[in-house]
Amino acid sequence: MAEFVRARSNAQKEQRMDAIKRAADELFRERPYHEITLKAISERLGWSHAALYKYVTTKEDIFLEVCADARRAYNDALLSAYPAGCAYSHEVLAEVWAEQLNAHRDYLAYSELLLSIIERNVSVERLAAFKCAYYDEQAELVERFCGNLGMSADAAGRLFNAVLFHATSINAWNQDNPLVSEALKLAGIKRCVPPLKEEMREFIGMCLAHYCRR
Repeated sequence: MAEFVRARSNAQKEQRMDAIKRAADELFRERPYHEITLKAISERLGWSHAALYKYVTTKEDIFLEVCADARRAYNDALLSAYPAGCAYSHEVLAEVWAEQLNAHRDYLAYSELLLSIIERNVSVERLAAFKCAYYDEQAELVERFCGNLGMSADAAGRLFNAVLFHATSINAWNQDNPLVSEALKLAGIKRCVPPLKEEMREFIGMCLAHYCRR
């Protein structure tokens, strides 16, 4: 194991945290969430368990930050794909939005765990910072959609929640689960999995038609 040198400056601390997040994200792509432990993350980093504890207390501390990064990447991509003053029709916007959701499935996967697990096992200070960033980014999206579509802020907020919650569910439905596959086979049930992009394009189109009337 490489010798661990504790970070002294804020820049070094940020570098350490970036390394921790990368290790956690790599493990998340390889195995189920419940199998990921702080020990597994420290081993991936080549650190001792005690060294990792200098930065985080639970694995949820890490994944809250990973989720924030994934959320920010998705929101930035959506804002870039739908610039201020854009006059896309609902059909084109639904297509563009569905493409961004499909390209950021990591954010959807983390969102599935966020409310039920991650947010229940972190410090209130970390969660407060996470929530502040969430609402700041949400406000930017609301402003963009209200300006481009002429919808109310309340309707825009409801639109974003509806799209995210549905996309998260469809993405989870699309994930391969050997136990579910075996159970369905045993029960003689054919599994029907809707493609995320196509499903979300239709759903977003319906939501735009509904919420833009408000």
